[in-house]
Amino acid sequence: QVQLVESGGGLVQPGGSLRLSCAVSGFTSDLYTIGWFRQPPGKEREAVACISNFDGTSYYIDSVKDRFSLSRNNAKNTVYLQMGNLTPEDTAIYSCAFHREVKCVPPFDVWGQGTQVTVSS
Repeated sequence: QVQLVESGGGLVQPGGSLRLSCAVSGFTSDLYTIGWFRQPPGKEREAVACISNFDGTSYYIDSVKDRFSLSRNNAKNTVYLQMGNLTPEDTAIYSCAFHREVKCVPPFDVWGQGTQVTVSS
């Protein structure tokens, strides 16, 4: 069974940086993608970024594309979301999700529990 575990959330000041991790277990193939989603307080969940574990191709929404970056460590089966120049608008519960395809398209079938990111002075 595929399982995702997020970590790295916490409290950070505006302008600060934070790195989130998504550890993937139960699936040995490279043929999958990991999407990052977030749900700000009082708002709906939105997609943030996505990476193909097969070739590292990454995608970002416009509001984060110059500040966030994705990477992966296949030896650790872990995907990272490096977030920089954070603003209070980035405050949200961040979740990673798994899709058994090489392209960043729906559906995302397995979800992690989420990690809280709070950007505040």
